[in-house]
Amino acid sequence: MSELVATTRPRIGGGFRLQWEPAQDCHVLLYPEGMVKLNGSAGEIMRRCDGERSIAAIVGELETAFSASGLEPEVLSFVEIAGRQKWLTWE
Repeated sequence: MSELVATTRPRIGGGFRLQWEPAQDCHVLLYPEGMVKLNGSAGEIMRRCDGERSIAAIVGELETAFSASGLEPEVLSFVEIAGRQKWLTWE
């Protein structure tokens, strides 16, 4: 994977599927060996990682949706961690 920058367009990694799980009342990341239950923030970030939106666009959407500002460091940190876990990938 290349360096993570504002123009990076992350997407769900191969072998993983993101879905809303009503029984858990949260987004979950499914993979052949199990499931990762995501907290609210992680779910909101992950559902926007479609390979089309850039980090900057994701941050903008989140800041608008939650009437917040300065979310870029947290989003970058989460995406970096998710990349190390192979949940997300980018070029």
